[in-house]
Amino acid sequence: MGSCLSAESRSPRPGSPCSPGFGVKKRKNSKKRLGSRNSSFDSKREDPLHRVPGRMYLNGSSEAACIFTQQGKKGPNQDAMVVWENFGSRTDTVFCGVFDGHGPYGHMVAKRVRDNLPLKLSSYWEAKVPVEGAVKTITTVNSASNSEDAAAASFVSAEEEPMPSVDMAEEENTEESQSELFQTLKEAFLKAFKVMDRELKFHRSVDCFCSGTTAVTLIKQGEYLVVGNVGDSRAVMGTRNGENALVAVQLTVDLKPNLPAEAERIKKCRGRVFALRDEPEVCRVWLPNCDSPGLAMARAFGDFCLKDFGLISVPDVSFRRLTEKDEFIVLASDGIWDVLSNEEVVAIVASAPSRSAAARALVESAVRAWRYKYPTSKVDDCAAVCLYLDSNNTNVISSASSISKLDDEDLEELKTENDDASGPSGLGRSSTVKTGKEIALDESEAEKLIKEEDSEHGTEYSALEGVARVNTLLNLPRFVPGK
Repeated sequence: MGSCLSAESRSPRPGSPCSPGFGVKKRKNSKKRLGSRNSSFDSKREDPLHRVPGRMYLNGSSEAACIFTQQGKKGPNQDAMVVWENFGSRTDTVFCGVFDGHGPYGHMVAKRVRDNLPLKLSSYWEAKVPVEGAVKTITTVNSASNSEDAAAASFVSAEEEPMPSVDMAEEENTEESQSELFQTLKEAFLKAFKVMDRELKFHRSVDCFCSGTTAVTLIKQGEYLVVGNVGDSRAVMGTRNGENALVAVQLTVDLKPNLPAEAERIKKCRGRVFALRDEPEVCRVWLPNCDSPGLAMARAFGDFCLKDFGLISVPDVSFRRLTEKDEFIVLASDGIWDVLSNEEVVAIVASAPSRSAAARALVESAVRAWRYKYPTSKVDDCAAVCLYLDSNNTNVISSASSISKLDDEDLEELKTENDDASGPSGLGRSSTVKTGKEIALDESEAEKLIKEEDSEHGTEYSALEGVARVNTLLNLPRFVPGK
């Protein structure tokens, strides 16, 4: 539910060890810099980006995707999202991302990552594989795997000899191409996420000391899918099983502090992980000697008050080869996953009256579920991106299925069935173990990446009077070591 926990009574006092300004001089004109959302230079630079053809970042839809977000009752809408078709000048490539900000400037951090992270990914990918070479490689693989497709075969170079549709050498070449594509994009994801986080640290107009954002992103090129995830937003795919029934497949792991590997890393860095007595299902990350900030995720952009105590921005990267049974992918912030299971989300998207209305139907269903499940709590921001893997088919996905549109009574029935679930995080309802041909992030690579020493440029952070956006109704208790 909540990302960051704080209260005015527990705000670090200026000059205390928990204060971000402890031991450093206060930055001049910090109020002006913090109060300004964007400088005139930044706005001029970002205007052309918002006019890029095929890039969608506001509520809307296209033939391949639809996106929708709705502000909750906790303050400014801190969710951001983007769908970028023809990504990196590759006609068969789509980039999608959902970013859920938290903290007093979380909405600014989320929008900045939304605008800059895709550019970094594209530049690192293009530096590794030129656009023409990438298109040729992927279309060659597609033509080899489907010799009956004349359109794909037409992209094969005339100098290449035709190959039989079934051959051991062909399978080896396909596997080698898959591995090469994944390694290339994996390196691009790791580098782009690292540089993005470093850029936030030294940004003048956004104070990210106690603010940050999650990011669940994907790049789909042809029949290949690479997913990069940081935080507790989630990606789920709707696909058909052997009985032609629509099922949900979770593509990412919710990177929360309750995961053993994440908790161990945080504790090794002297960070503390524990849940409050009144919300035992929500583990949070705390500073070694202060009852703050209570971050409900183990990885995030920003939140530099915790970066020395186990919080990292290294993405969990996975790879998957899509099949004809895969129908759509849903990316959403935790405002949706806190109240709806994977199966419910897939059912709602599949039963939407049209593809263009699927994301909105999902968000509205989540808002109704919030009011039903947490009637005394404030509704969280909700954002969703629905990417259709068969964009040429304009029929509703559920036309061949028996799923009907969910109304309020069906939603209540689904909630009754899930009363025994272990908390709102959804970990008790849906598996966090990846399925299919997915490759987990190499932990040794991640550790090497995060242990690299970056040169500091004397950046100083101003003290924040607590977190402005309180994501819980509870007040922070006084933490006594040893109890």
